[in-house]
Amino acid sequence: MNDTFSLSRFGLLLKKTILERAMQIIGAFAAVLAFTFLLYTLILYALDWGPAQNLAFIWGFIGGGVVLSSVVFSYFTTNAGGASYLTLPASALEKWLCGVLISGPLFCLVFLSFFRLMDYSFVTAYHNGLDRSSPLYRSLYDHVYLYVFEDNNVVIKATVLYTNFVGAMMVGSLYFNRVALVKVALVVCGMLAAIYFLNLGIVSLLFSNVDVAFPYFTVLIKVQSEVGSIELPHYAYDITNNFLQYVLPGVLWITAYVRLREKEI
Repeated sequence: MNDTFSLSRFGLLLKKTILERAMQIIGAFAAVLAFTFLLYTLILYALDWGPAQNLAFIWGFIGGGVVLSSVVFSYFTTNAGGASYLTLPASALEKWLCGVLISGPLFCLVFLSFFRLMDYSFVTAYHNGLDRSSPLYRSLYDHVYLYVFEDNNVVIKATVLYTNFVGAMMVGSLYFNRVALVKVALVVCGMLAAIYFLNLGIVSLLFSNVDVAFPYFTVLIKVQSEVGSIELPHYAYDITNNFLQYVLPGVLWITAYVRLREKEI
């Protein structure tokens, strides 16, 4: 099968994928949205609005993308399923785009719409429950507001993590035939731990009293009761930021396509 693209053939493949794996896809969506709702509720009850909105968005968005991306290429959990998928009359590009569309734009549309509706319901219920005659009404009202997606640093960082982790999950789903989600999670956690302790060791050789040394962005040094941070120069920060935002996720997502082509050969 040549790596060509036919819109009609791609549409049929997308329809077939969604219909054949409707239960897995719908189940993954339902589990992610239910988890997000539960996390929002529990953190709101235990802490406050800010942590509830931020943590529910981070874990729901990133975790949901990872779970869904593990589903779209889960054909290879069995040899028969993988062989059947590879022999479909569609190019590797179309199969890859199908997985990308489901775990990318489709998931983002569903999750962001759900999160906006959920957040709006909670915030509106809170505002309607306030005593308008209270002298604290205005301050209490302004304390809680709808979660902002635009120009939100948390959303930006979560999106960077989402693109990287989803890319890693798609690659892992094509390399690990069974329990890919668990194996990829172990590999990623192991790599992050190794990078962290390697960076901690290097920074400890240069500075004493190192408190935190997460690679690229956060190095904290503790001096008695005070904690100070060491920041990268602007040019180095920009290079690192561009690498994490564009280069690394691009490599991962393209690697998934290359691996899919290799399986067809």
